[in-house]
Formats: sequence, C-alpha cells, structure tokens
Amino acid sequence: MITAVTPTAPALQTPPTPQSPRWQQLWREAVRDPRELLALLGLDPDAMGVSADAATQFPLRVPRGFVARMRHGDPADPLLRQVLPLDAEMQPMPGFSLDAVGDGAARTGHGVIQKYRGRALLVTTGSCAINCRYCFRRHFPYAEETAAAAGWREAVALIGADASIDEVILSGGDPLSLATPKLAELTGALAGFSHIRRLRIHTRLPVVLPERVDDALLDWLAGLPWPLTVVLHANHANEFDPSVDAAMARLRQAGATLLNQAVLLRGVNDSVDALVALSERGFEAGVLPYYLHQLDRVQGAAHFEIDDDSARALHAGLAARLSGYLVPRLVREVPGDSGKRPL
Repeated sequence: MITAVTPTAPALQTPPTPQSPRWQQLWREAVRDPRELLALLGLDPDAMGVSADAATQFPLRVPRGFVARMRHGDPADPLLRQVLPLDAEMQPMPGFSLDAVGDGAARTGHGVIQKYRGRALLVTTGSCAINCRYCFRRHFPYAEETAAAAGWREAVALIGADASIDEVILSGGDPLSLATPKLAELTGALAGFSHIRRLRIHTRLPVVLPERVDDALLDWLAGLPWPLTVVLHANHANEFDPSVDAAMARLRQAGATLLNQAVLLRGVNDSVDALVALSERGFEAGVLPYYLHQLDRVQGAAHFEIDDDSARALHAGLAARLSGYLVPRLVREVPGDSGKRPL
C-alpha cells in the first residue's frame, strides 16, 4: 500500500507572477498523492483498493478544482473513479495491450501520426493536467515521440511536403499544457501551407483546469488563419461547473466550434440517465456531443470495460430520450480502419 501521509490543508495559493500564469500555478498545486486525494474527500484509502504499483506506473495527477467537483464521502464518485489508481489496473487481462489503437504503426514522423486520409495528428506533448486511468496513451513513449522536439521541424516539414493533408490535429498528452507562445510557434510555421484548411485541438484542460482559457490563449486562437474545432473530453455531467461554462463561452467567442467526445466507462457513465445528463449539461455549456467511444483496450483499463451489447443498449436508450443532435455516435477505434468504426 502507499505510505500513509498526514492530511494537510491545501497550501495558500501565491499570486501568479507575469512569468507564471495562474493556470500554471494551479497546475503545480495539483494533487499527486492518492492518500491526500482520499483524505480531502473523507474516504479511507485502505478500503478503496488503492495500488502503489499502479500509482508508480502511471502517477496520479488531478487539479484541486476538479477534486472540488467530486462528492465528499462517496467512494463511487464518477469523477474520482476516473483518476484513482486501483489494484485492478495491475491485473493482466487477455486482449489488452500497451498500444491499443495502433499509434506505433501509424507513425510517419517524429510525433506525427497519420491514420486517416487528409489528416495529420501531432503528439504535441506528453503532459496532461490530469491523468485519466483509462487513457489509451498511458504507455506511449512520449520522451522519444513528441512533435515539439527540435522546434517542430520534422513535423512541420512532413506536413508541408504532403499536399493531401488538409487538417492538422493537435493532440498529446494535452496540447494546451504547452505554453501559448510554444503553440503559436507551431501554428506560425504551419500558416504558410495553403493546403491546410482546418485546425483541430483535442484537449481536456478547459474542463479539468478551466483557468487555462486565459487572455493569451484566446488571442492566439482568435488569430488563427483556419476554422477551428476544439474537441473536449468530458465523461460525466458533474465535470461541468460555472468555471467550465465560462471557459466554454470564451472559447466560442474566440471562434471555436466546441465538440465533446466521451468514453463509455463502467462505474462512471454506464447508465442512460448519466449519458443523457452528460449530453444535456454539455449542450448547456455550448458543447455538442460528438463521439461516445467504446473503451480502447489499453493495459490497465480492463475494469472500465462494458461489453458491446450493453453499449448498444445504452446508446439506444440515449437516442430514445434525446433529440438527434444531442446523441453522440457510438464508435470504436480499430487499428488499420479508415475511420472510427460505428457500433
């Protein structure tokens, strides 16, 4: 088990300096000790199945603002379940692998993944503000495979040389974990390629650390030369609060189209009521449902899996209760396919 620590109140937040935006300060103050997290929620770590080995293999990281949205005293809280390292992660399961979606085979350059025609995905960084236990890239070799290495040169050259690429996707890790000037360096280098028509950013930060949506980020987004889509990642309605709503409003004002993709997770959103609430609450914040993914079978995430028949039944129940534009597509990513596979 993890060595016990004495729970302490969170340190007072020091005012940010011009060199340290507020979101970076909050990033540094994230909870990293499972026992501290459970103490903040009034829960007994010895009764929760917390795994020191799982926490070592894939460390806990969760912003305190996200912790504040968890239900105090509830060991089954759907937000807590997404981040808490458990013994179940260390149980080997047939069919679960280190690279569940075939990223390695689709690599075409340093930090560049091309699975689908016309699109290039850049693994911009390995950093995230939150470590989700079901992450399909939890075993990805970020130290060797990030597009930001060497000033983006290889990634930019590859995209510039391929006129069939009309959409660039920034992924990671989380691209918004990079400082805004670093992101501007990339988009400035891409701006000279006339064949690029769209930019897409996949990010969880505006949900888990909404303070990231600051003036500097918005100025960068508003100045981009392409139509912009921001694909967010929320799995449960409780991930939204007024601070997230405000971040979504600011992103829309900067010209971004907002979509949400969720993962179907046992114990988190595996009920029709939970899925309905997620779609409705996201829409209230200005976010359209996009995809509902079946779990990518990455090693360590088997305890979240829901079988396909149950997934289809949940999706049918969702479709029966909501207007069509609030129903995400139920899909699975299959290595080698030309797109997401509908279920």
